[in-house]
Amino acid sequence: MVIDMLRFGTDGVRGRVGVDLDESHVARLGSAVATAFPGVDIVVGHDGRESGEAWAAAFGAGASALRANVALAGVVPTPAVAHAAKRRQCVGVSITASHNPWHDNGVKVFAPGGRKLTDAEQQNIEQLWHASGEIPRANSALPRDAHCAGEYAESLTTVPGAGDLRGCDVVFDAANGATSRVVAAVAEALGLRADIRNASPNGRNINDGCGAVHPESITKLCAEGRRIGIAFDGDGDRVIAVDELGNVVDGDRLIALMALDLRSRGVLDCDTVVVTSMTNLGFHRAMQRHGVNVVTTDVGDRAVLVAMEEGGFVLGGEQSGHIINLRHATTGDGILAAVLLLDIVRRSGKSLAELAAAVMQRMPQLLRNVRVANKPADVEALLGTELVHERKLLGADGRIVVRTSGTEPVVRIMVEAASTEIAEATADRLEQLLVARA
Repeated sequence: MVIDMLRFGTDGVRGRVGVDLDESHVARLGSAVATAFPGVDIVVGHDGRESGEAWAAAFGAGASALRANVALAGVVPTPAVAHAAKRRQCVGVSITASHNPWHDNGVKVFAPGGRKLTDAEQQNIEQLWHASGEIPRANSALPRDAHCAGEYAESLTTVPGAGDLRGCDVVFDAANGATSRVVAAVAEALGLRADIRNASPNGRNINDGCGAVHPESITKLCAEGRRIGIAFDGDGDRVIAVDELGNVVDGDRLIALMALDLRSRGVLDCDTVVVTSMTNLGFHRAMQRHGVNVVTTDVGDRAVLVAMEEGGFVLGGEQSGHIINLRHATTGDGILAAVLLLDIVRRSGKSLAELAAAVMQRMPQLLRNVRVANKPADVEALLGTELVHERKLLGADGRIVVRTSGTEPVVRIMVEAASTEIAEATADRLEQLLVARA
């Protein structure tokens, strides 16, 4: 049964197709967005999952019913949509569930200028959605946008340092998602020797055992060929790397490398980087050693962007691989981050393996997802004095973060400690307490 409600989560609207959201919901969202941004053109792309084309058309039908000019860009990365919104001062919409399986889908909306929606804009769109009625089916096909992907790909070739990457040997994992349609063109334009894997989306294989969620799918290839690996998520706004020895290099290490590189060149604004509460304690210690300030936000790249914009900072991101460089983009961009990383490796004269191993010492970290019947409004209060006690036991050598998921009936428990054994024991006790009380 479809739930007749809509709420923005940590990054847009997302849910199970036909269960949490369906085409009628998406059409009404199109109507609401067109109402919120009257007279503004809209470009809509999707990430290639089975429901993507129909949802893009439904969103367009809802928006065009309010006389908005809508163009469908087809399968394009979310950063390409944001780039179009910035370049054309239009609204950008990406139909995607990011790293989720094919049976989920969602909608991300960028305001004119390519920026994320503010809380007030999201609340306004939610209210407009709830006030809207059924949207009639469109009688004619919406126009196609043939330039969105090409404009985005071309912009990546003009990033400083990109012209010096000719001959770099790279394994790309496109996650059978949106980057499948652009990564080859970018690699060719940059003169990379690219081995592109998982670039054949069939609607259901997106993120399936591949991409940023499963970078282990290319670790052997990288180790055998002593090549750098770059794995994207389904919609291309996240990246995880693999070094020449087959080791996974997560977002924390990538952001650390970029922060220290920018600082060494005097272009890390305010000597500050923005990360989330899930960022490893080892990252914080490494930044402290090098005199880099760290601002910590709630989980989600939207929270990171808000802090960056408010503080005038240029670099931020998440352990999961959202990396935002406001000198070049308005949102997380996997291919852009890959280009910047390859340039750092080239200029250093060292391997990625050497750089990643030296940049920070990672503390043992455990993430436990606990499914609950009802998400608690305040999970910290629910765990109460026991949570305070567990934090005291860990002291300065550990951290505990507990939070509810923005998109699923799940509570996430993150524990860092001096050893994996201590982290596991702490997480076990908290999980048992949560199950008993939630």
